[in-house]
Order: sequence, then C-alpha cells, then structure tokens
Amino acid sequence: MAWFLEETKSQKDLADMFLSALEIKTAHQIVGAHDGMSSLLAKEAGFTHLYLSGGALSASLGIPDIGILTLQDVVLKARELIRASNLPLLVDIDNGFGEPLNVARACFELVEARVAAVQIEDQLIPKKCGHLNGKRIISKEDMMKKIKMIKQVTPSLVVVARSDAHSIEGIDDMIDRLNAYVEAGADIVFPEAMKTIEDFEYVRKRVNAPILANMTEFGKTDYIHVDDFNKIGINYVLYPVTSLRAASFNTKKVYEYVRDNGSQQGFLDELQTRKDLYDVLQLDAFEAMDSKIDKTILPTE
Repeated sequence: MAWFLEETKSQKDLADMFLSALEIKTAHQIVGAHDGMSSLLAKEAGFTHLYLSGGALSASLGIPDIGILTLQDVVLKARELIRASNLPLLVDIDNGFGEPLNVARACFELVEARVAAVQIEDQLIPKKCGHLNGKRIISKEDMMKKIKMIKQVTPSLVVVARSDAHSIEGIDDMIDRLNAYVEAGADIVFPEAMKTIEDFEYVRKRVNAPILANMTEFGKTDYIHVDDFNKIGINYVLYPVTSLRAASFNTKKVYEYVRDNGSQQGFLDELQTRKDLYDVLQLDAFEAMDSKIDKTILPTE
C-alpha cells in the first residue's frame, strides 16, 4: 500500500511496533536499508523492522565509517526511509555525536523524524567498524550518562546499547558493561563482534535484557542461522549492510558489462524491469489519486 494510503504512524506507534517483536519469543530479523527503494523492497519481502547503518550511510556518501557523519546526514536519511516504508527504524548514531547534551539534541531531532529506536555505542571518536582491530572505548560511566540522557529527553525512543568491549577488555567485562547499560535505561543490548554461537549463549545467560546479534558479512562473527539464535533466546538479528553490498556489487558488474560490451542488452535479465520498478513504487496508486483529485476539481458538463 502506498504511503499516502496508509495511516501515518507516530513516533510512539513505531517505537511500540519495534518492541512488539519481543512478544513473539523468536529471533526477529532486522534488515539494513540504504535508501527509500531498498526500504520498499524490504517491506515487499515481508520484513517489518528496518535498520539505518552508519557504515552503509557513510559508504553511500563516499566516505569511510570513522565517525564523520553529521547529525543532518543521519536525520535526512532516516526521514527518507520512514517516509517510504512507514516501518519502525533502528538508527545507528555511533557515539551520539559527542557528549550527553549532543546526544540529547541528536535524539530529539530523530524523534521529530519519527525514528523508533537508536543504537548508541561505547567507542571513542574517531571510531572504527566494530569488526576491525584498534578500537578504543569510553568508560562505562560515561556511556551510562548518555543512555540516561536519552531516556530523560526522549523517553519514547527505544535505546539499543552497543558495547565494543569484547575485543578490548574481554567478554566478562563487556557483560558487566551491558548490565550497567540496562541499569541506566537501555531497552536492548548489542554485544558487538562476538565470534561463535557459544559466545552469544554465554552472554544470553548473563544479561537479563533483550539481546541483538549482528550478522554483518566478512566480519569476526560466524554466519549463524536465525533458527540457532532462536534456540538460545536471542531477540533480534541484524543484517546491517547486506543491501548496500548487494547493490554496490551488482552496480559494479553492470558498469563493467556496459563498458566492455557497448550495451546493456545482454545484462537485462539481471536488472529490475520497468514493470517491477513501477509496482514497487506503486505508480498506479499515485496516478489514481491524481485522477481522483482532477474529478473533484474539474467542472462536469
């Protein structure tokens, strides 16, 4: 259904939808969307929760994921995804753009954009991808201050607290941090760069809060099936950059094909058809709305 035919959901509605997945008692898959089109394709495929990755957004802007996105970069893209899909969106805000007051301002603007949930991490800036070496982290207490600030200023916003401490301080210290973040008000915790299903199970037994698992490609974590996460009680499974990687990989292939063959004709089977494009965009619904308005304005004979 086109966005203008749906009831526009409020930020609180979307936040409640985000948390409603916890009632199902199975691991809920969240896919990354890097633009309005990918958010529509995710919705068409049946996904009900979306993710805006800082890594994917940075890459789409042609810059590395080292914490140099601006708040407006993030807010504008979040608005695009929510407007297109009308689905609950989890937004990666890295370290929250600075100190607690910076975090407050960022979250206030994201709530205005109808963002359901934010993911904030305990890395120092300049940050690194969670699956790279050489990360640095802030103190547990400083991260708790940021979480408390979010809940004070934007209480309807779901907070996903990510810790990158596993590869720096060890799994037990990371667990101590995650439990402290729950105490500070985090709704969901995100242990980053786990390696095996046994690591996730160890965390699951020691953290009394919903847990999000990151299934990014080419990282430190084994590829774990959603059914295996179900068995150990993981609540959300994230695929953050999959759509952008697929789009970039296939865009490169078609560019090279056109360069080498002088035409795209032999590649047509690999491209979205005009009909499929218009179906995803619901062109007929837009045109029908336009025609309906014409009939109410134009005089009849």
